[in-house]
Amino acid sequence: MKALYGQFRWPTSVERKWADMPQRERSAFAAAARKMCEAHPDIHLHAITVKKEKVEDHIQRDGNKLYNYMIRLALLDRMCSYEAVTMVPDPRSIKVKSGNSLHDYLQTELWFTKSVKTELKTSPMDSKDCLGIQFADMLAGVVQSNFEDARAADFAVVKSVVRLNCLFFG
Repeated sequence: MKALYGQFRWPTSVERKWADMPQRERSAFAAAARKMCEAHPDIHLHAITVKKEKVEDHIQRDGNKLYNYMIRLALLDRMCSYEAVTMVPDPRSIKVKSGNSLHDYLQTELWFTKSVKTELKTSPMDSKDCLGIQFADMLAGVVQSNFEDARAADFAVVKSVVRLNCLFFG
């Protein structure tokens, strides 16, 4: 992310958003993400996409529950391998209407469903202050552009290094 900020002279005082990026910057992000994964095979990129119109109404009533479930699908098995995990979510993902947090949901799943002693720490951070979240947001933009905007070029660049899970498409 730092290299992209420098390459395109993006002001560091303003978070660069996928929606505001011209195609050459989007393509550069996709190429950089792929190059990073190829150079560091221990880095794993995961994405989940949902066909929202096929999600049943009773599930849609609290969109964060679906979000939390998706995070569980993406991360829970990987978290089991560690004694401690620090998750850095965007603050909007913390609560659901029931009042249960993503943190509590995942910790409960780790201890009771997976029977592991993994301690989960959650350190919410606004994306404007975290290059890692900005990276994740841009990767989400690549996936979204592929499925919602029928712009597949950038996704084609990262497809080989992204583990994609598609929900409610069938």
